Amino acid sequence: MDNNQSLLEPIQLGDLTLKNRVIMAPMTRSRADNSGKVPTADLQGKYYQQRASAGLIITEGSQVSEKAVGYVNTPGIHTKEQTEGWKEVTKMVHEKGGKIFIQLWHVGRISHPDFHNGDLPHAPSAINPEAKSYTPDGFKDTVTPKEMTLEDIKQTIQDFKNAAKNAWEAGFDGVEIHSSNGYLLHQFFSSTSNKRKDIYGGYKQNRARILFEIIDEIKTVMPENRIGLRLNPSLHEIFGMTLNEDTIPTFDHIIEKLNNYDLAYLHLSEPFNDVSDVEHAETEIAKRYRPVYEGNLIINAHFDREKGNKVIKNGDVDMVAYGKPYISNPDLVERFAENAELAEWDEDTFYTPGHKGYTDYPKTEEEVEV
Repeated sequence: MDNNQSLLEPIQLGDLTLKNRVIMAPMTRSRADNSGKVPTADLQGKYYQQRASAGLIITEGSQVSEKAVGYVNTPGIHTKEQTEGWKEVTKMVHEKGGKIFIQLWHVGRISHPDFHNGDLPHAPSAINPEAKSYTPDGFKDTVTPKEMTLEDIKQTIQDFKNAAKNAWEAGFDGVEIHSSNGYLLHQFFSSTSNKRKDIYGGYKQNRARILFEIIDEIKTVMPENRIGLRLNPSLHEIFGMTLNEDTIPTFDHIIEKLNNYDLAYLHLSEPFNDVSDVEHAETEIAKRYRPVYEGNLIINAHFDREKGNKVIKNGDVDMVAYGKPYISNPDLVERFAENAELAEWDEDTFYTPGHKGYTDYPKTEEEVEV
């Protein structure tokens, strides 16, 4: 066993001690296949409990309201029934000594009228992302969304606050604000998707305003040092986002201002695709923002055991989040410790209902009962 790894060292997140720096990244799995979009002990509980040896689990994105939905069978955190369902999940994770945050999610324009009784999805501006929405009838083209009114924005901020309150009541150790990957908050940040002329548009300070108003509201219902958030500064030509000359300066502003808060962590993604030839893009996110951000940094995208240990040892980040490897390796931490071979995932079952491809991946030399 090789415990002399940076990934396996404990770390302090505010008043929370993580037993290692291997983080389970948030991943949409579409297993809340019921009318209330409620997580269950049998599915989500078992899935996350199997992975409780992670330093921290960050759940799949969970919508903060009905208006926030944009993918089929994703669990919410805005009703009493959903909150009670998540309470069983957190209990199961904690029984195994795990720590778990929930990712709070609003997809904005990456949605479809099928989710909203024929009404248009909400977005900062009425601009079609020309992307796909995963509906009950399969992938459909996105539409031109409704530009949010000031009242819509005010309500959305309260939806995030109420979702965080529900999460705290459900026993989560914290929340991650999903402000990444082309979803609602990211749409506000970008001058290509936000053409507003009011206090939420124009200058980068205005385009980032909604994020800080959400943080300020959430910290009234839970400790500030239990709040994390996720950003993807160099996302380009994915999820309908287009990078331009305003993009990186906007994220510079956001990340500098985050130093005014005592957050649990900032979760950053390296570019999802090759942006080396894209004008104005930043190709090395961790290296750029390590000197800027004073708190705990998590990095995600395309890391294995060796690269994860190296990026921590080099001082560029504090933790590494793993996505797909956690789908097929519930004991990823133990496999890293043993330098064991990783199991391959089955992409055909990423978003299908039931246990198959979800809770039936065995741990090393073990059969999993479903």
